Amino acid sequence: MSYLENIKVFVRVFELGSLSAAGRDQRVSPAVASNRIRELEKYLGVRLFNRTTRKLTPTEHGRVFYDGTVKVLEAVREAEAAVADISGNPKGVIHVTAPLGIGKRLIAPLIPEFQNTYPDVQVRLRLSDRHVDITTEAMDVAFRLGIIEDSNLRMRGLMQCRRVICAAPEYIEKRGAPAQAEDLLSGDHNCLLLRFPGSKEFYWTLQMPGGPTRFEVKGQFDSDDGDVLIEWALQGHGIINRPEFEIADHLRAGRLVPLLQDTPPVDAQLACLYPHKRFQGPKVRLFIEFAAQRCQDQIRKLLGSDAAGKSTDQ
Repeated sequence: MSYLENIKVFVRVFELGSLSAAGRDQRVSPAVASNRIRELEKYLGVRLFNRTTRKLTPTEHGRVFYDGTVKVLEAVREAEAAVADISGNPKGVIHVTAPLGIGKRLIAPLIPEFQNTYPDVQVRLRLSDRHVDITTEAMDVAFRLGIIEDSNLRMRGLMQCRRVICAAPEYIEKRGAPAQAEDLLSGDHNCLLLRFPGSKEFYWTLQMPGGPTRFEVKGQFDSDDGDVLIEWALQGHGIINRPEFEIADHLRAGRLVPLLQDTPPVDAQLACLYPHKRFQGPKVRLFIEFAAQRCQDQIRKLLGSDAAGKSTDQ
């Protein structure tokens, strides 16, 4: 086994705190991951982790070794990126994460075309509506949709996406349509909410005459999957606040009806975030450029619109 591969496994075990999680991340079994840690410990002559039946805890030696090995891996990645940049032949793996809705509608469809164009680059896509920490989970690119908060990451803005508050005709027939934004707080309406650790959608921010205003809406249904909320809305169970491109077909067909159009939700920004690096690998730069254009094209297609979106870098 390669010493460098052993180091890669060690770093991910340290960061994820689990042999099985590190094994999944590195595409090896927990047994192989365990063997690689043992090989390192034998070579170094020290114990890197204290093991119990439930968890791994780094030893002092393990923490010192980690501090050094992350620098080694970053140096290797930078060297590989520099060579690929000169040769014009990007290679390697890109770890990408995105929320479920945009991941399925926008990101997953573009990956086969990207890999056909750059066959030596492998894209590993992780979809989740929970917040994924790019640094601790070793992601190269993270797509976000919403109000992008300040961070120590670089950002490529892709589009401003209109959001729509809507419900099915069956719901409106049973409960009536809210006449004003404050009606959402009355208890007469059931708002369908996206909830997971760190979720921000238990409140909705609407464009009111006095400026953006936060409404602490409530409802009997919540899920960590935005598509589940859409399905519940289609079944007449409540009101949703979703990006227009996710529900455009349902709006056109009348299966969902827009509400509160005089005080709509604030737009959601579609952006991709990526770590600051002294030398950004060409495969990541190429993927971001490729994804930016394809995402804009796909959103226009879903909306049935030729309206262009603006993009910005930070």
